[in-house]
Parts: sequence; C-alpha cells; structure tokens
Amino acid sequence: MVEVSTEELPIDAPIISSYNGRIRPLLDCIDKLRDLNIMQEGIHLPTIVVVGDQSSGKSSVLESLAGISLPRGQGISTRVPLILRLQNQPNLVNPEIHLEYNGKVVPTGEPQIAEAITLATEEIAGRGKRISHSPLTLLVKKSGVPDLTMVDLPGITRVPVQGQPDDIYEQISNIIIDYITSEESIILNVLSATVDFPTCESIRMSRIVDKTGERTLAVVTKADLAPQGLLEKVTADEVKIGLGYVCVRNRIGSESFQDARNEEANLFQTHPLLSRINKSMVTVPVLADKLVRIQESIISKCLPDIVKKIKEKLATNLADLNRLPPTLTSMAEALTALVRILNSSKNSLRKILVTGDFEEYSEETDMHCTIKLMEMLNQYTAGLKSESLENNGTFLMDEIAELETGLRNFLPHRVLSCMLQGRLNKVSVILVKVVGEMWDYIEAVVIRVLVHHAENCPQLQSCTRRAAENLITKKKEESINWVMQMIGMEKFGGYTCNPDYLATYNNLMRKQGELIERIFGNSRYDYHFQIIEIGANAIQLGHLRSHQQDMVKQAFDIKMRMVAYWKIVQMRLVDSMALHILFQCQKLVDVEMEEEVVKDLSAPHNGGIERMLDEPPIVAEKRQCLSKSVEVLEESRDVVAKIMDRITLGDE
Repeated sequence: MVEVSTEELPIDAPIISSYNGRIRPLLDCIDKLRDLNIMQEGIHLPTIVVVGDQSSGKSSVLESLAGISLPRGQGISTRVPLILRLQNQPNLVNPEIHLEYNGKVVPTGEPQIAEAITLATEEIAGRGKRISHSPLTLLVKKSGVPDLTMVDLPGITRVPVQGQPDDIYEQISNIIIDYITSEESIILNVLSATVDFPTCESIRMSRIVDKTGERTLAVVTKADLAPQGLLEKVTADEVKIGLGYVCVRNRIGSESFQDARNEEANLFQTHPLLSRINKSMVTVPVLADKLVRIQESIISKCLPDIVKKIKEKLATNLADLNRLPPTLTSMAEALTALVRILNSSKNSLRKILVTGDFEEYSEETDMHCTIKLMEMLNQYTAGLKSESLENNGTFLMDEIAELETGLRNFLPHRVLSCMLQGRLNKVSVILVKVVGEMWDYIEAVVIRVLVHHAENCPQLQSCTRRAAENLITKKKEESINWVMQMIGMEKFGGYTCNPDYLATYNNLMRKQGELIERIFGNSRYDYHFQIIEIGANAIQLGHLRSHQQDMVKQAFDIKMRMVAYWKIVQMRLVDSMALHILFQCQKLVDVEMEEEVVKDLSAPHNGGIERMLDEPPIVAEKRQCLSKSVEVLEESRDVVAKIMDRITLGDE
C-alpha cells in the first residue's frame, strides 16, 4: 500500500523514485524494437494503450504523469495514436523533448509542446478534425517522471461534429481495436467518475478483446466532482477490471503540476467520502507506480516469446530470400544459367518423353508421358477398328453398290481401291484429330518442364514458353502433313508383302460356300451368319436373296480382300504413328527445343541474353522487402540479445 502524506510535497518532487533502474533497460529494448517497426513483421510488443470516451480526462491523466501540457480543446484533441515515451533522467537540469513522425525528429521546448503536437498532427492527419492511423511519438526526458511508454488513442465519440466524417465512430473503433486486441497489450481505461461505468463505450470495447478484464486497469478521473458513491463503484467492480482501479484528481485551470499533486493528496486524505478509499487506489503517484510495475511484469513475461518469434521470423525470411532467383550480374553468369536451364530441361524431357523414366514426377501421373501417349494411341486404334464393324442388315451392300455402278467388269483390285479410298478419307479425320491432341498434350508437358527449370530465372520463363508454343505449332503442322502424306500413299494403291494378308484372305474365303448355301441353297435356313474378323455380332443374310448368286460371290470376295487388307493398313497406320511421334519427340528433346529457345531469346525484339540480367520487378520488390525485413529482424535480435544478457547477469 502506498501512503500519501497530507504534508505538501517538495517542489519538483519526482512522481516516482523506485523501479526505474530495472525497468529502463527493458523499456529501452521495447522502444528500440518499436522504432525498428518490428510489429510490421507480425511480432506484437507489450504496450500500455490509453483509451477512453471523449472528455473522460485522458489527456489530463497523461499530463499529470508526464508533467507537461498536451493539446486541449473541443471535440477530439488526439487525432492520431500518440506514443508517449517518458524517461526519467535524475541528473538532467533541462528537459529534452522531441517529436518523431514521418521520418523526422523535431525538437521542442516544454512550453511549446502542445503547439508542436498540434502542428505535427496536422501534417499527419491534415487540418480539421479527421483522424489517422499513422502514429506520432513524443519523447520526454525529464527528471522525476516515471519510466513509461504509453500509446494514447483518440477519444471515442458516437456523434460526429462539424468537420468530422460521418463514420468517425467506426474509424476510431478500428484504431482502438487494432491496438488493444494483442494479448501483449495492457488497456489503461480512463473513466469519468461522473458517469456510470457500464455505459462507457471504452468499457464495451475493452470487454470485446479482454472479457475477463485481466489486461485492463481503470483510472477514474474527476473524483472531486462526483465523490458520492465512488467507493462503492470501484469496490463493487461491476465492469470487471482485473488490474484494479486508481482514482485521481486532475489538474484544474492554471494550477501547476506540483500544486495539483498537493491538492490531490489533500483531497484523498481529508475528504469525508474519498478518504475512505484505500490509499493503494488513489493519486497519480500510485497510478505511476502501478503502471511501472505492470509494465515491467508484462515485458519480462513477453520477452522470451518475442525472442522466439524474432528467431522464427528471421529464419523464415532468410529461407525465402535464399529461395529467390540469384541475381545475374554478368553475361558469363547469364550464359551459364541459360545452359544449366536448357540441360536440366533436356534431361527431364528425355526421361518422360523418350525413355519412360518417371522418377522425377513419380506422384504426378499426368506427366507419365509415354504411358499417356500410348493410351491416346490405343483410343485411336479403337477408332480405326470401329470403321471395320458392320451394321446388321447391310452386309455386302456397299460392295454390291460399287459393282452395280459399273465396276462389275473391272478386276477386283480396282473395286477394292475405290472402296479403300472412301474408308481412308474417313480415317484421315481421326488421324488428324489424334495428332493434334497428342501434340497439345506434349506442348503442355514441355512448357511445364521448362517453366519449372527456369523458376529461378523468371525473366526467361516467357521466352521458353513462347519458344515451346512456336515449336509445337511447327511440329503439329509437320505431323499433320506427314499424316496426309501417309494417307496419300495408302490411297495410291493397295500393296503389302505381309504374308498375313493372304493367310487371312484364304481363311475368310472358306466361309463363302457356307454363305451361298445359306442364301441360295434348297433349305435356305435363315439364321445369322458370323465372321469374327468383321465383328462379334452375327450377320443377317435375308436381304441378299434378292441379288444374283454371282453378284453375291463377287461382293463377298471383295469384302474379304478388304477385311484382310484393312487389317494390314491398321497395323501400318498405328505403328507408323507411334514411331513418328517418338522420333519427333526425340528430335525435339535433342536439338529443336534448345535451338528454338536460343532463337527466340536472340530475336531483336526480345532483348537477347542480356535480358536475363534484368531482374523482374516483382522479384526485385520481393527481394528488397525480404532484405529489409531480415535487416530489421537481425538488428532486433541483437537488441533483445543484449537485454537478455543483462537480465541473466543481473540474476546471477
């Protein structure tokens, strides 16, 4: 308990004389971290945040603690967060006071403080009554002040006055919530004795973030104006103030700070109602003592966690910085980087496009290229086979139609050629489509690999992507031309030396006698006829009885020749397509991709290899931000390490 004597205090008596020796290093450490703007790194600092409704007496409390005059007036006198740093300098004859804002340090004298703060506020927030999130720091080095750092926030007002924005309440609320949400913050809630505490807006806000009140200390101002029932209000604790109450009497009119302290001490010692309040809950010196104790406690508690967070954030940012692409400073470095990117890309593409080695992309099945290309070829093969299947009820009708149009007297191979060309015309559409789909897939794979290997050289990624797109367009066009040339060769004339052709044809022709017997024989049993080579479904024959037997025989001969020959054509097309794609992929990997990238990079409008020396703006900006962050965190780490060493030595 702090006893306050009724005797008049000596002139310029220090408001507090204990704890300064121990709290000063801790507070200097936190203030230094705040100057380094460590909070932008997501590391919260222990802070005493002063909040209160408008005209609750916030400025008067701070004036009493600091022994200086602050701006006053109608409406909001604090329009920006004011960081008030008090440093007790016992041997200092004349106070040293300066303001810090917008990167400037502005010295001022004690009589000019209020005016200097007003001018600085106008520079930060503009003239008028608007508010700003940008802070203003007031450093006061003076004999007898408590070693404290506090943040004074704008007073809460619900009704905007002339010159204030309509959403002034929301703006102030947002600033307050931003400052008091952190668990490291101590809320100094200034309440007027003239109002009911539960109705105060500042109480409502502090309850939002500190429901139990464990981080809240209440200062009750204007105790001399409303002494009736004040004892009951602060002891009943209707609004849950975990760190307790301190009742004060602020300076009135032109009183000196010393006179105000004498009057305050006398008031709480002699007033019939106020004197009943416990002496540990009254006067500004008691408030200063409590704040210093609380501040020391919260800093000591938070400091180890701050050290941990600084180390973790520093390690993360260093890792992010090291992952950024290296800065290329010479043509030799740029050329080396280009060769490395092309070689690594070539190795990856050879594995997945040519040799079928998927270890590098074992978990990414869409990059298992040889398997994917085989699946696409299998689908293409199924499309070719579907061209051989007969529609039930139309068996031999195409062949009979060809014979009836005047080709009956021609040799069978002439009729076969005409029918083959019609079938190849249909197949060419399928071939062109599948070639396009295969190269589209290969293009996506190539671009993905190139971009991956060029991730440390973003300025090269657009070049490699463009080169891949241009090359694949050429390759696709070449393949389509190759397909049409292959179809043209097949149309030119039916030829094969494959012995399977005659074997298949002869085997199929053994069915001719059975076919004729079923259609034209005496019994004419009309059940379905089946030839596995042209479809699993049984074939209807009734529609062929209206045709001459010789016509049916000739049509069957042509059909069986086509079935046997189409089997050879299918095999040629599929095998040729597979070999063509694999060969073109190997050419792409071995030579063409590298040549196309160099060609694109060397084009006059693309800046040549020199463009690799120009770091992309987004990377440069990220590097600058990370470097600055690392610099701040390293300096913060050193600042905290020094104070931790002092604490350790002190404990020993």
